[in-house]
Amino acid sequence: RAGSGGGGGGGGNSALLELIADLLERVPEKFDMITMNEKAEPVFKGIGTPAGASAPYVTVALQECGRMNILLEAMAKSLDELTKGLNGQLNMSMPMEDLKIALLINQVPGRNPFSTASWEKLAWPSMKSLDTWYIDMIVRCDALRVWQETLKTPFSLWMPGLFNPTAFLTAIKQVTARSKKLALDKMGVETHITTMTEASEATGAPADGALVHGLFIEGARWGEIEDDRHAGEESGTPYAGILSESKPKELLPPMPLIYIKAVIVQDNWIPSPVGYLRPEKTLYNCPVYLTTFRGPTYVFSATLKTI
Repeated sequence: RAGSGGGGGGGGNSALLELIADLLERVPEKFDMITMNEKAEPVFKGIGTPAGASAPYVTVALQECGRMNILLEAMAKSLDELTKGLNGQLNMSMPMEDLKIALLINQVPGRNPFSTASWEKLAWPSMKSLDTWYIDMIVRCDALRVWQETLKTPFSLWMPGLFNPTAFLTAIKQVTARSKKLALDKMGVETHITTMTEASEATGAPADGALVHGLFIEGARWGEIEDDRHAGEESGTPYAGILSESKPKELLPPMPLIYIKAVIVQDNWIPSPVGYLRPEKTLYNCPVYLTTFRGPTYVFSATLKTI
């Protein structure tokens, strides 16, 4: 398996070469970080003023596009090298062999802990097969490109589409802490489930926080939107519904848009290794994960209203 062997030749690898060519053709263009930084400069210079209020969100956008660029470059480079290796233009190295094996079994390269291919470690946590993961990557790039155009945070952000959603939660707290001159280490977040089910329904950004979408719930469901229990309005954003038992055959029902609001940590909140837990009997501290694997993919604890 070492990289001392010659190239394998293209004769018996035509199907694999076609797959690689298809993947290469669909690799999105890298983000123009120079232009993004030029757009961001006035925002950063305005920190502490209304003009710079969105600076923490812009930082998240820059970080996300930068990380995506690293992944896109690694993908394009490794696929190009494997093409040359299969055609006999390069010696087949161990990373190229591991990439070949991953492509053949429809696995994200690098998911095998013994693999020397690099895609998985540069990407977000995922349990998807390569074909669906690749589509997901393209959709993530499309979402980032919309954000990149103006650097204005979308009215509702696709939270699962971020490499680091925890950084976005920190940005929410930073924006509120700066605007209200509060200590950042005394800030936490709470969630309110809105009456909106589609991102297109969001027509503005709420105060003291942000709207997010794309989350699913397991082992339960959110009560009907028309249910008026716990209905009300928070910072101008209407919310309604209640945590309810799941329906038969509904394994992962989608959640409505979620309003994540920055709040001051109260004295009765319970500190834990995963953040502050709310002791109210009518609230369920629901852990939010990036994948159904849970464990290390923990993001934060959402506050869901119960009876």
